[in-house]
Amino acid sequence: MADEADPMHAPDFLSETEPFRLVEAWCQEADLKEPRDANAIQVATVDASGMPNIRSVLVKDRGPDGFTFYTNFESAKGRELLAARKAALLYYWKSLSRQIRVRGAVDIVSDATADAYFATRPRDSQLGAWASHQSHQMAERGEFARRMKEMRERFANSAVPRPPHWSGFRLIPSYIEFWQERPFRHHDRLAFEKDGNSWRRSLLYP
Repeated sequence: MADEADPMHAPDFLSETEPFRLVEAWCQEADLKEPRDANAIQVATVDASGMPNIRSVLVKDRGPDGFTFYTNFESAKGRELLAARKAALLYYWKSLSRQIRVRGAVDIVSDATADAYFATRPRDSQLGAWASHQSHQMAERGEFARRMKEMRERFANSAVPRPPHWSGFRLIPSYIEFWQERPFRHHDRLAFEKDGNSWRRSLLYP
């Protein structure tokens, strides 16, 4: 029997046949062990010229139907996602020495879904969604502070509604790859690629 300390010993996850079961198991473990923002991902997009962009966001929902995050449609990522309708995301948990890579098509969540999530946000976050021209230039920091003041006055006596330019995107996976760090860069990689209504799995060299 292979020694657990042996860097070539294959961990149990390499035998997994259902990718979302493994996504959930790894995310739940990260929730317990990652010190901060276990639901943080990096989202990669491309602009009209094909130049890539990447930034960190928080996943607010995950499952077989995809990975959901929220943003301003007028931001750089919002414009790029709306134009290309494709993206990639990466979970990386340094404390667990693990990552999950996902690629796929992008869809917009329903208004009802976006409204329900927006209602759970802290009030200042809601006001910030109205005040910020996300990704656009501003003359100086005080400009944003003044817009926040305007929004506080505007909604002083009411709930803050979701702005029409703010909603959620769902990345629908066509490719999911699991990576586990191993000694000497003998890393373990398990990939799933969508094939019709099923997943084709493969092991990858480090």
